[in-house]
Parts: sequence; C-alpha cells; structure tokens
Amino acid sequence: MKTIARFLGAAAILLASGTTALSARTDLVLGVVLEPPHLDPTAGAAAAIDEIVYANIFEGLTRIGPDGEVQPALAESWEISEDGKTYTFKLREGAKFHDGTSFDAEDVKFTLDRARAEDSTNAQKVLFSAIDTVEVVDPASVKVTLKHPQGSFLWKMGWGDAVIVAPESAEGNKEKPVGTGPFRFENWAKGSSVTIARNPDYWGEPVALEKAEFRFIPDAAASVTALLSGDVQAFPNFQAGDALPQIQADPRFEVVIGATEGETVLAMNNSKEPFSNIKVRQAISHALNRDEIILGATSGNGAPIGSHFSPASPAYVDLTGTYPYDVERAKALLAEAGHPDGFSATLKLPPPPYARLGGEIIASQLREIGIEAEIVPMEWAQWLEQVFTNKDYDLTIVSHTEPNDINIYARDDYYFGYDNPKLDAVMAELETTTDTAKRNELFGQAQRIIAEDAVNGFLFQLPKVGVWDAKLEGMWENAPIQATDLTKVHWAE
Repeated sequence: MKTIARFLGAAAILLASGTTALSARTDLVLGVVLEPPHLDPTAGAAAAIDEIVYANIFEGLTRIGPDGEVQPALAESWEISEDGKTYTFKLREGAKFHDGTSFDAEDVKFTLDRARAEDSTNAQKVLFSAIDTVEVVDPASVKVTLKHPQGSFLWKMGWGDAVIVAPESAEGNKEKPVGTGPFRFENWAKGSSVTIARNPDYWGEPVALEKAEFRFIPDAAASVTALLSGDVQAFPNFQAGDALPQIQADPRFEVVIGATEGETVLAMNNSKEPFSNIKVRQAISHALNRDEIILGATSGNGAPIGSHFSPASPAYVDLTGTYPYDVERAKALLAEAGHPDGFSATLKLPPPPYARLGGEIIASQLREIGIEAEIVPMEWAQWLEQVFTNKDYDLTIVSHTEPNDINIYARDDYYFGYDNPKLDAVMAELETTTDTAKRNELFGQAQRIIAEDAVNGFLFQLPKVGVWDAKLEGMWENAPIQATDLTKVHWAE
C-alpha cells in the first residue's frame, strides 16, 4: 500500500508540474527604442509617452482601436444634439483611479478645462479649441458644448493628450502616473525600463498579462541580440535593419509589417534664412532621392509621401511628383535664391534609427547640390527642448506619429515656422465641416498647399515593423495612434 501511495503521490506531483509547465505565461518584456521624458501624456509631445501609457494606464472618454475606429472608453455612450454642438456623455459607473479615488464627471470637467486653459501645457491644446463649456450634469453624466459642430470631436477625445486625469494626482503623473486603465504603474528604472502591472480593480474586462516591462533599447544590434536570446519577447517597432530576413525565416518569431500615422519629414526652419526662401526649400526637395532614403532608413519598408498625409487615408493625395529628384534643377534653384555655391547648415538628429540612418543619406544628397549639412546627434530630451520647443535648428528629421495631424501647419507657434493665410483658411473651414466628402476635399487642398510651398522635405510614411514571439497574440499590426495597447495581448496556451 505504501508503494502504491508513493506512486500516486509522485503521479500527482508530475501532473501538477506538467499543468504549470503547460499553462500560459502572464509576463511580457517589450523592447522600445526611446525612453520617454516623463509619463504624463497630457503634458508632453513625445510619442514615447503614449507608447507606454495609452490605454494601458490612462483612458479617455473614447479610445482609438486597432483599425483607427472610435470606441467607447470611460464614456460608455453619448448623445449628440441635432445641431451637432452638444455631446452628453454617459460615464462608466464604478470606475476608479489607481490610487483608489473614484472617477466621475468632475474628473472629466477638470481634465478638459485644464487642457484648454490659457496656461495649459498640453502639447495638443488645439484638440480642445472647439470646446465652449463643460458641465457636470450628475456624477455619471457630463455635457460638452462646442462653439461649432466638429465632425472629428469624438476622435480627438480618443488621443493620448485627452486622457482623463484626477485633480488629486494630476501633478504627479509625470513620475508616478495614476489613471483608470487595466494596468497600474509599478516602477520606472531610469535609463532601463518602465514596468506596469495588472490593475485588480479595473472597471472593465481584466487583462491577461499580470506584468509588462517596457525595456529601452536604442541600439539596433542590441535589439536583435535581445530578441534572439529571449530576453525580450516583443518589439512593437523593431529596428532590425539587415537582420530582418534572418528573423523572418525563424519560426520562433512572427514578423508583421503594418502602417503607422508617422509622416517622416526633413523639417526645415521656415522662419530662418535661408530656409525662409521658397526656392531654397524647393531646391532641397528636388535634391532628395526618396527611394535611396527609404531603402537605407527603413530597409525599403517605408511608403513615399509628397505631403503631410498618410497614404492609408481615403483623403490622401499622391503628391510625390511635385518635386521629383533632380540634382541639376536643385542647383539652379539654389543659384536663383542667391546661393550658387551652396551654404552650410546643421542637421539635428534625434535617436531613432530612421533619423540617424536617414540623416547620413540626406547629408550626402545635399552635398551634391552644395549644401554642407553638419550632423548633430541629439538625445530625445535635447531634441524636444532645442528643436521642438525653442525652434533652435536649421534642419532635422522626425516622424510625426499623431494621427491626421496636418493641422500643425496652421499653428502660429509650431516649430516649422511656417505661415500661409491660404492654408489657415482651409483648416478653419475644415474645423467646422462635418460632411465626409467635403472634409476629404479640404484635406486634399491642404496637402497641395504645403506640398507646393515645400514647407518640409516629405520623405516617407514610417512603417510599423512588429516582431514578437510566435506564441504571443493580440499585438497590433498597424498603429493608427501612437500606442502599444496591451489590453488584448496574451500568450497562447
């Protein structure tokens, strides 16, 4: 009997250990290129913030789904008045912030009033410019009245810049973010990683992952090593370079090449000589060999663009032929602009590989027409301060990953330094237009204006090269918004 008992006991142990071995894991390490400057999406322009916190830690009234569609979030439903100016949101009851404070209509009013205030530090304050008043109807209802109808209002409320924050914790969100999302902030090891953990008190469907670590790996070679060794199981945006074919052939991994909203541009300081001269900007545009740049900066995976608009949009106009690659024409335009021998300029490059690799190629192409571009590598925080905020630059390369953001060209204080009353009028009309066909027509007009003005050197739409463990499910193929949404991510059993 003792022998039988020992046998049954051993079998039970084997069965238990086998069950554990076969059960799906619940942790995940993701590799990301950039460390965010802080973790408050309502107070910073860096995409690296939203890539960690959007939909994971913070939620808005609405949210943008994997196909770019507007979905309910903290607002479970809404009613729109007949004149299109008043939105009455029915809020989720029982939702709480991660510090235990309750979510209600007062938090929505606080968030929207704070974002549109005169002293607002929100990088996308323009999202809230149409709001006239925000009224608390009751704890579970809020009424937002607009100055005019705005067809994109619900979509704008789904941006990371519009997530709902609480007055009790808003000031501390840069270092210790407190939201209502399915994950709560756990730790930020500066220079290394940010870790989030499952929120046990989440109002909605619980997430499958118990913990996720976003590990900062700016070096492409290190990314490949981390993936192959298993230290990192997923790269939402992988910088594989020449190693991509090897990884695609490895059955351990899934490689998914999708689209982003990232218009990648050679930005020119239009408010500064000689770039204030349209002929100089046109010359630079003619000097750019997009095919060569796309091959070197994205391994050929980027889609060429001729204006600031995504090729995936139904309103896209193909303007890549506006300034075709033509070295001799570029030289002639420089001479007409008073620079027959060219000139010198700085090319300030943030850390992403598309910028660093693309910068080397572009500097070589500009040299062919007499422009000596001195490459100045910068860390992300430096770039945000010097280039984006202080406008202290000649040329730079960056991908604008905010969705449908052509309106930035009509902003008086934007770092491009561009001003055209004709574009301003188009964007003002677009702001009050709700008819889809008319909106697409206006988007087309706006694309043509900035393309003809050669505001920037328009390069390519940044591809989303996702690479992850083949057993991982729920990662997004495309990036209609700058986010790594983990709400549906899980390991296959």
